Amino acid sequence: MSDTALLVIDIQNDYFPGGKMELERAAAAAARARQAIDRFRKLGRPVFHVQHLSARPGATFFIPGTEGADINTLVAPAEGEAVIQKNFPNSFRGTDLQARLDRAGIKNLAVAGMMTHMCVDASVRQAFDLGYGCTVLSDACATRAQNFEGQAIPAAQVHGAFLAALRGVYAQVMPTEEFLKTL
Repeated sequence: MSDTALLVIDIQNDYFPGGKMELERAAAAAARARQAIDRFRKLGRPVFHVQHLSARPGATFFIPGTEGADINTLVAPAEGEAVIQKNFPNSFRGTDLQARLDRAGIKNLAVAGMMTHMCVDASVRQAFDLGYGCTVLSDACATRAQNFEGQAIPAAQVHGAFLAALRGVYAQVMPTEEFLKTL
């Protein structure tokens, strides 16, 4: 699987305790993402980091130039690793991510990141549509509770529903350690 890269999406400070958009399990997910980063680095395989910078009027988090928009130190890019800045949930929209992946000969992506129900979902679906094989590292992603028609939906259910929707057609979905055994 030398044509596999790790895509780390939006593991940024605003998603952690004290941030402007705190997620459930952010620290645990980042720790699992770090496991994957360490293995990819050890094997000399590429790691691509994605950083969301809010560009829409009225945005309340990921404001450019703030500490909250910074990639969390636990998963900080190493020298020479690509950092793709984006302004939309889909990591491919308005970025050179696809061109970078293609130049590196990447055919498959292992994906870790935040939020499961937003940027991870949008990016994995687009990656699939572009022809990449995808594996979502289920425990290296995090999200938050949502509300729909007056009903509170706990973060664990949001996370599970979105991963279940991706599994099968759009991606394989598995825990980080299980995936790392395949490398």
